[in-house]
Amino acid sequence: MKSILITGSQRESVGKVATKAVRNAGMVPCVIYGGSQPVHFTAEIKAFKSLVYTPNAHTVAIDLAGKTYNAILQDIQFHPVSEAILHIDFFQLNDEKEIVMEVPVKVTGTSPGVLLGGVLNLNQRRLKVKALPKNLPDFVEANISELQMGNKLYVTKLPTNNFKLMHPDNTVVCQVKISRAAMKAAQEAAKAEKGGAKKKK
Repeated sequence: MKSILITGSQRESVGKVATKAVRNAGMVPCVIYGGSQPVHFTAEIKAFKSLVYTPNAHTVAIDLAGKTYNAILQDIQFHPVSEAILHIDFFQLNDEKEIVMEVPVKVTGTSPGVLLGGVLNLNQRRLKVKALPKNLPDFVEANISELQMGNKLYVTKLPTNNFKLMHPDNTVVCQVKISRAAMKAAQEAAKAEKGGAKKKK
């Protein structure tokens, strides 16, 4: 999985007054959990642009005065009105411990059902995977090459390479539904066929 570098400054003062001062200075207060003790730091708002405002999944390398913490985004708080980032929680990665995180679904292939007029519905845009940090995938591939009209693709049909999918076996990733146009065409064809059969009689 690709990693994003965020450079920040560790902070000691974590009270409400100090936190407000951090935000007023255009910085985001953050915490890294998962280690022996929480690590509080701040970073510029623009540093999180490629991490927060993207459909892709990334790990994060947080550089604090030369010391690097490898982590994943765990939680983020936005202002209810301005939607500005208020606070971010990270979870520190351990190379020997599996981690659970969400990654996007990447649809590949061409569905025969779609070519016949069906509509592809993506039920799951992101899936939870469990793996060692080095095995975390950038995405989970969903190949729709065998989906006929009305077919569904379940998580059990997705390839998993050194990671596990944390979903029930009956989870539908995507499906090809019959479009209104295709349904109407089928009904008209059935009527025409029925009418032709009556004339033959």
